[in-house]
Amino acid sequence: MSGGVDSSVAAHLLLDAGHDVVGVFMRHGEESASVYQNADACKVGDGKLPVLSGGMRADHKQGCCTASDAADARRVAARMDIPFYALDLQADFKRIVDYFVDDYLSGRTPNPCVRCNQWIKFGRLFDYADSVDAEFVATGHYARMIDGTLHRGLDSKKDQSYALFGIRRDRLSRMMLPVGGFEKPRIREIAESLDLGVAAKKDSQEICFVTQGHHSDFVRAREPDRSSTTPGNFVSTDGKVLGQHRGYEAFTIGQRKGLGIALGEPHFVIRIDPKTSDVVLGKKASLAKAGLTAGEANWLVDLSDLPSEVSVQIRYNSPPQPAKLTIDESNPEQFEVTFDEPQDAVAPGQAAVVYHDSRVLGGGWIQ
Repeated sequence: MSGGVDSSVAAHLLLDAGHDVVGVFMRHGEESASVYQNADACKVGDGKLPVLSGGMRADHKQGCCTASDAADARRVAARMDIPFYALDLQADFKRIVDYFVDDYLSGRTPNPCVRCNQWIKFGRLFDYADSVDAEFVATGHYARMIDGTLHRGLDSKKDQSYALFGIRRDRLSRMMLPVGGFEKPRIREIAESLDLGVAAKKDSQEICFVTQGHHSDFVRAREPDRSSTTPGNFVSTDGKVLGQHRGYEAFTIGQRKGLGIALGEPHFVIRIDPKTSDVVLGKKASLAKAGLTAGEANWLVDLSDLPSEVSVQIRYNSPPQPAKLTIDESNPEQFEVTFDEPQDAVAPGQAAVVYHDSRVLGGGWIQ
């Protein structure tokens, strides 16, 4: 339970369905950790606790898992009369922050939200579920479980199935996603009718630990020695030097705004070369790519059941695109995607998630 509207309503829906629910708040920073110094923050339940209601990250509020979020989650749990625990996952979350910084300093575009779901929300949280004999782990994600398979959420504007592709296949049968069959306005209506006090609460921003400034400021503060070597040149697609930049960690493939250089017409980041510190700029036509190669694949179906014609989503907020899938069965952690139509801004470091209609088949990380 993140203290937001989605996980709060998820807990209610689980209770309404007759489950025994325990709420869990995941602490990942000093600010949120300060709330729970008193043992009274925990209410111990009796017997087995079959469902864990975990929190979700969303899109607009500055940060999540803060002290105020923890207070909201605790208050909602008390109102529902369910046990509530705050788990100290700061050491685990450090892995995500390190990954985020390392990827930017490697010229890639990381997706910490996907990693958080993979490593923590549907990773470490399962360890806790096992420790209390819980049967399921539930969150407020906008996605659906249908007969043990993962599908897009009913609300296409809020769908979060893209961020869940990395979950271990053997854990699908223990996942519950109660709000995935609703549209967001209805979830807020339910919260309002229950007087939970979170119905109008804004959604969190995408990168929950970068609450102020640009992500590059965070990277430089975290790794000042490594980022001191990243300033370099803006260059054209034909190798002409166009100007200088402070550090390539400030840029992502497809970026147009905030380049800090005037070229008379729109230019986009086409490529980032961490070896030379060059940021290659070009016109929009240069962004189009016929396909991609991805690694670290996680498949939620048998390889023999993967269709050759699928749809592939390459960014959190973009729709899946028709494509053909090629997998070398001797190395199933690698796959190639050929789009029916070239796609803009294929960014190394982002997830490539494979769908068949609404079902998530799996995915990997763009190389």
